[in-house]
Amino acid sequence: MADNSDLLAFVRARLADEENIAREAGGDGWRTPAETPGEVHDRTSGIAFVVRSRAYDRHIVFQDPARTLRRIETTRVLLDEYEEIAVLDTDRPAQDFTSGRAVGLGFVVRQTAAEHAGHPDYRVKWLPRFSHWGPPSPPE
Repeated sequence: MADNSDLLAFVRARLADEENIAREAGGDGWRTPAETPGEVHDRTSGIAFVVRSRAYDRHIVFQDPARTLRRIETTRVLLDEYEEIAVLDTDRPAQDFTSGRAVGLGFVVRQTAAEHAGHPDYRVKWLPRFSHWGPPSPPE
């Protein structure tokens, strides 16, 4: 049986870090009015900040705190689903639906953890598995 609790704890901690940052930034949706390019406004239409180069404003608005909080919530749902069957996420899983689901969700959780590979608590053993499993191919 696999113990992937450390992987889950790592991803949950990174999500909590991101959530705190998004909430400190107001947790609101941002926008960039067409009439004032480069300005990023918060929900009250106050200017949150100004960036006047290379379309940074549109990228920043796309990554607003409200969107970050939505992404964190959907990722937590995925983690909850994985946690229920994480013990089945092994290098040599059984060949049934639940084991396949565990490996598939495990791959997604590992990809999510890999976003934070530069973090000092990240472990190389969490690198996503790219192997295929299943019965051996018949000889040609």
